[in-house]
Amino acid sequence: MTKKNRVKREILRYFFILAGSIIAAFALEIFLVPNNVIDGGITGISIILSYLTGVPLSVYIVVLNIPFLIMGYKQIGKTFVISSTLAILSLSFWLSIFKPIPGLTDDVLLAAVFGGIILGIGVGLIIRNSGSLDGTEMVAIVFTRRSSFSVGEIVMFFNIFILCSAALVFGWDRAMYSLLAYYIAFKVIDVTIEGLDEEKAAIIVSDNPDEIAEAILARLGRGVTFLEGKGGFSKESKTVIYSVITRLEISKLKSIVAEKDEHAFLTISDVFDVMGGKQKKRSIH
Repeated sequence: MTKKNRVKREILRYFFILAGSIIAAFALEIFLVPNNVIDGGITGISIILSYLTGVPLSVYIVVLNIPFLIMGYKQIGKTFVISSTLAILSLSFWLSIFKPIPGLTDDVLLAAVFGGIILGIGVGLIIRNSGSLDGTEMVAIVFTRRSSFSVGEIVMFFNIFILCSAALVFGWDRAMYSLLAYYIAFKVIDVTIEGLDEEKAAIIVSDNPDEIAEAILARLGRGVTFLEGKGGFSKESKTVIYSVITRLEISKLKSIVAEKDEHAFLTISDVFDVMGGKQKKRSIH
């Protein structure tokens, strides 16, 4: 990649981080905060403290994240922390801009649903571009290196504590609405990060590998890779087909495999990330 292309990619990455922080601030100040519905993590703690003390939410967002940014800089890496710092400062700025604007709805359910959706889009854009809005994620990354718990388990522990705190401050009904908003945001974050065309890895073991491979190439436009395998019971040599498809192509792939070899063995699994080799209509390799 040329230097010019690297610069363009970095500019675009920071643009999406800033855009994500604006979207997240809009969701918080226009939907969630006016209805006492909170998010998880440092943002949730900030909302509770702002409600109890009267200090602006934008101030707590920055102050409470500072220790975690310092920890992240030492333990995780400079690029991630710089991106996260930019996201947090931008979020704080836009929270203060949106603060005087009245909320769009007094219906708590609508606020939780639409606030969760919009917040998920904003946070997802930031995470997709190597940033974070929440210091608890940085703590989780550090702690998971020293314990048997995953990042998700540690974050969930923090959020259970925060949502229980919200119940004491705002009441159990608001805590349950907050849980709904958090769940919706969590799901939308996944979609934003992975996209609707989420990548899947397909592994096919068949006695007709050439026919299946040709059909995948012709009808899905996807390349395939032939791997050499051996049956554990029969000890016979097998040709294994490996291909990366999208979630929307799963049904069509199943039809192809069933049509070409009804006895074929097919597994489909999630792919975290894909680089290269994604051109369509390429020759079989």
